[in-house]
Amino acid sequence: MSTAWTVIGALAVINFTIKATGPVLAGRRELPERAHRFISVSVFGLVAALVVTGTFGDGRALVLDERAAGMGAALACVLLRAPMLVVMLAAAGVTALLRAV
Repeated sequence: MSTAWTVIGALAVINFTIKATGPVLAGRRELPERAHRFISVSVFGLVAALVVTGTFGDGRALVLDERAAGMGAALACVLLRAPMLVVMLAAAGVTALLRAV
């Protein structure tokens, strides 16, 4: 098994443990409102960070290639309020077209 799959497996186990530990320790107690707000806001930041890292990162270098153009096409579709399927197809189409050229 490769190192990447080992890391993915370990992160999956850690993630499950963290998610299972919360309800067990909290019991019937509710989280404070401040914690709820932090959790709901942090999700968007984490997803955005993963998208940006996956699109513009290559190891330790910043890369502007076909993926960046695909993200630009997706952003344009989102700003035009296109359905999510159209956004995904536009991003994939632009990326594939530029890779083929």
